[in-house]
Amino acid sequence: MRTKIFGTFGPACASEEKLVKMIEVGMTGMRLNLSHTMLSASENYIRNYQSAAAEAGVTPQILIDMQGPELRIGKLENPVELSEGEKVLLGAADVSENTAKIPVPEEVMEVIQTGDEILLDDGKLLVQVEEAVHLPEEKMVVVRVQRGGILHSHKSVKIVGKNIKLPPLTEHDIENIKVAKAYGVTALMQPFVLSGEDLRYVRHVLKEHGAEDVQIFAKIENRLGVENLENILPEADVIIIARGDLGNDMPLWELPKVQKEIEAVCKKAKKPYIVVTQMLASMERNPVPTRAEVSDIFHAVYHGAWGVMLTGETAVGNYPVEAVQYLANTAKETEKYIG
Repeated sequence: MRTKIFGTFGPACASEEKLVKMIEVGMTGMRLNLSHTMLSASENYIRNYQSAAAEAGVTPQILIDMQGPELRIGKLENPVELSEGEKVLLGAADVSENTAKIPVPEEVMEVIQTGDEILLDDGKLLVQVEEAVHLPEEKMVVVRVQRGGILHSHKSVKIVGKNIKLPPLTEHDIENIKVAKAYGVTALMQPFVLSGEDLRYVRHVLKEHGAEDVQIFAKIENRLGVENLENILPEADVIIIARGDLGNDMPLWELPKVQKEIEAVCKKAKKPYIVVTQMLASMERNPVPTRAEVSDIFHAVYHGAWGVMLTGETAVGNYPVEAVQYLANTAKETEKYIG
């Protein structure tokens, strides 16, 4: 089979036995999300996968998904339930303890304005800024919850329509890069790539720490990345159409069109690309996917995807092996149809 099939590490597929089964039904590589953890803390996942790959007679492909320039809320003492219509305080992460219900990075507070819409946790929750609150030495705003839910620590935060420039790599990322080769990492997934310059910096850091042969997979996650795609392509080994955050940066009904635009640019440049996010989201809880999900996979492969990837489906889902099997079998049938 030509199409690469990637899963994501997590407790649902931690055992060597489970990983062997996933490889046997078609998985060719694994993603490790390092947004909240270190490579050293994930050693058990990695070693089990390497052993499983050896048992199955395949070369393990390990992709590390970096923290990168993504803004995240601060630490919450406990998960916060936000109800639609409720007013809550949002403020800098270092404000007095328990003053702000939602602590956010200072960079967010510097650009926030009345009327701004703010997406939390990959867009699952939505709040809108209503007014500023002036307290001694503290900058805060009142937001009204437009779309509620449970908010946990360190989830993503994005102001709709605004891009805040941050360094491509965090200190957390650089510490993980230092040991990447020791853990057998084969590729680095760089989030929120905005320019070729971002990737040149990442490649410099990889080389500086003896990991120059680690490939760079550039995640396209907002409009600016799409607009600058032709500048990004020469510096990337693979492009990732990251539909999660990309869908947060535009109305969802525009996302399929933008996906096709990215695909067209990649195919013209003969640059491989991966389609990710919610390929089989229903299989986190159900043993059989929806017809729409299978169709989505078919069209991704039919239109030229080099690879497709599962995230929560294998990391925390109830059916990680079955999800890989549906992904791989659908890709295989598509390849037969293409001929």
